Amino acid sequence: MKRENNLPIHLTKKLPANPAAEFHATVDAEARHASEANHTATHLLDQALREVLGTHVEQKGSLVTPDYLRFDFSHFQKVTPEELREVERIVNRRIREDIPMQDHRDVPIEEAKQLGAIALFGEKYGDRVRVVQFGKSVEFCGGCHVKSTGRIGLVRILSESSVAAGVRRIEAITGKAAEESIYAQEDILRGLQNFFAGAKDLTAAIKKTIEENDGLKRQVDDFVKERITALRDRLVGNATERGGVKVLSSVLPSGVAPDAVKDLAFQISGMLPENMICVLGSTFEGKPLLTVMISKNLVEGRGWHAGNMVREAAKLIKGGGGGAPHFATAGGKDASGLEQAVRHVLEMAGI
Repeated sequence: MKRENNLPIHLTKKLPANPAAEFHATVDAEARHASEANHTATHLLDQALREVLGTHVEQKGSLVTPDYLRFDFSHFQKVTPEELREVERIVNRRIREDIPMQDHRDVPIEEAKQLGAIALFGEKYGDRVRVVQFGKSVEFCGGCHVKSTGRIGLVRILSESSVAAGVRRIEAITGKAAEESIYAQEDILRGLQNFFAGAKDLTAAIKKTIEENDGLKRQVDDFVKERITALRDRLVGNATERGGVKVLSSVLPSGVAPDAVKDLAFQISGMLPENMICVLGSTFEGKPLLTVMISKNLVEGRGWHAGNMVREAAKLIKGGGGGAPHFATAGGKDASGLEQAVRHVLEMAGI
């Protein structure tokens, strides 16, 4: 529905068979009550934000649906969790007070301003207006509201974010939706407690697990470093010399992560900075990887280009890649072609 010339116009997706027939319009009571609760909550939020953040706060926009509410307001910085909690406490306190709505209809605008109603910047008002008041909250408004704040039930702020320079946004829920959100959080906490064998102090249990995980990760990292060092030494020890070039080529054991393979190639380059080509095949989580490292003097002297080589060889693992003249990588889908891809790089180098 929308209003034209102060008259309600109802919109429909499909015209009836007989537009001239009589129709009976009904209101979805549950959706209407939910919208009323969310709308009144925006008024209470507006007032609470001014009390907590300062009188510079002004409404910059809002959205009210049966499911949730959105409220945009002027403020110069992010609202802290502590400030949000205080705003939420104020609103819920006024809900418990069950403040009745004072509906001032068709009053002169000057009288409305004397009541304390705040005009929104950019809004146009007629000579006579409607003012909705819930205690300290006094606003120009033409929408539907609860008869008293107690009917809102509960307000929960879901998020606070920036939508423009100097404009913040709060999203919140009320009533049944707020109640369901509490149950959802309780289910999560209960699940975590069961996961941690019914720990009474869940925070301590999670902290301990994180610390233990960090310790295990450090052990794994140390093990990987030792493994890479061993691989490096084995590859360097098994290097062959062909036409004045040290050649290191191998298909590594499965499970070496791409970052570790890259580190391995650069370690080898550091140990053999000249006249070296290193071609490594590896698989991680079932996906093949081809890595090529060439010493810079060979790139300049022989015109070799690791990126071009690896791009061509990657076809043998049904993949693609590229990189710089001295270092390049390629990924693929078919690990069965890794050994052939490694050999093909050396064939392109003519060694």
